[in-house]
Amino acid sequence: MRILILANNDIGLYKFRKELIYELLKHNEVYISLPYGPLVDNFTAAGCKFIETPVDRRGMNPITDFKLFIFYRKMIKSLKPEHVITYTIKPNIYGGIATMLYSTAAYHVNVTGLGTVFQNSNFIKSVVIWLYKISLIKSKNVFFENISNRDVFLKHGIVNIEKTKVLKGAGVNLDDFPLLKYPAENTVKFLFVGRIMKEKGIDELFQAMEELISEGYKCTLDVVGSFEEGYEHKVRELGTKDWFFFHGFQEDVLQFYQACHCEVLPSWHEGMANVNLEAASCGRPIITSDIPGCREAVVDGQSGFVFKVRDKDDLKSKMKTVIKMTKAEREKMGLVGRNHMIANFEKSQVVNMTLEKIKLMK
Repeated sequence: MRILILANNDIGLYKFRKELIYELLKHNEVYISLPYGPLVDNFTAAGCKFIETPVDRRGMNPITDFKLFIFYRKMIKSLKPEHVITYTIKPNIYGGIATMLYSTAAYHVNVTGLGTVFQNSNFIKSVVIWLYKISLIKSKNVFFENISNRDVFLKHGIVNIEKTKVLKGAGVNLDDFPLLKYPAENTVKFLFVGRIMKEKGIDELFQAMEELISEGYKCTLDVVGSFEEGYEHKVRELGTKDWFFFHGFQEDVLQFYQACHCEVLPSWHEGMANVNLEAASCGRPIITSDIPGCREAVVDGQSGFVFKVRDKDDLKSKMKTVIKMTKAEREKMGLVGRNHMIANFEKSQVVNMTLEKIKLMK
């Protein structure tokens, strides 16, 4: 069976979907359509056929997006896939419409998060809702990573509930993110992994850290990820402080989970925050926003803490609590988190649920 997978970048597809794709490869011919990145080579080595595709992830130029639709149309008409699986907003919309109009393939859409566009009431949001409605008319399945995201789609009449399935994110590979020995240092090392941007709650995190340091608390912050242009000056400024360590984008984050005492993600909105799943799998306590896509990874008060989104003072309070805990207490929290991942987020559970739903069960 010929399967076409549409995505917007190699990193997310490889880190979070490789297990599903490798299962599909066992009995199917799999094509992946996305911009080239170094991790594409891992897929082609495994047997995938790669089609380089010009997806502008963040741009909103209608001409560029129309060209993407034309590209998808030509590709789908030529390949004649029997199943099309899409990830993220542009492949979902333009790939979905192209499949609907020019193919008889069953297509399966993955809403990995709502993104910034759904946070505001404006013309762009209205256009996106309209486009999503069109793209999902003949979709076979629409997967969501949390119930709240699905409810937004239902509220706006974008999709019928019968087509929907809520997965527990992409799940976490317990072997890739094993239980790690807890560090013994007295200074508590907080870790943020993600893009340095406003919607990730980075302003609240930086402010909370600055106040904790000024109040005499012994802690540091490691930041792993690239930054938006508007944050370059702030990152450079903080780089002069002895409590701030910026590592940029890192393909392998395991060493940073190994070194930290607690992972912090103060995001404003998420589909399902994979960094929370990874950190918990490694046995690290989590402090994260009390929002859909973040709170699911935490047994509040037992494996970490949730705090009121965008509330710097509540975030700081939870960070203080972790600092004041003994090593044994923090380590116990991490073990609860690991067990929570084993019981609820193990990768094969998500892969099998997906395969069963799209009728490609191994």
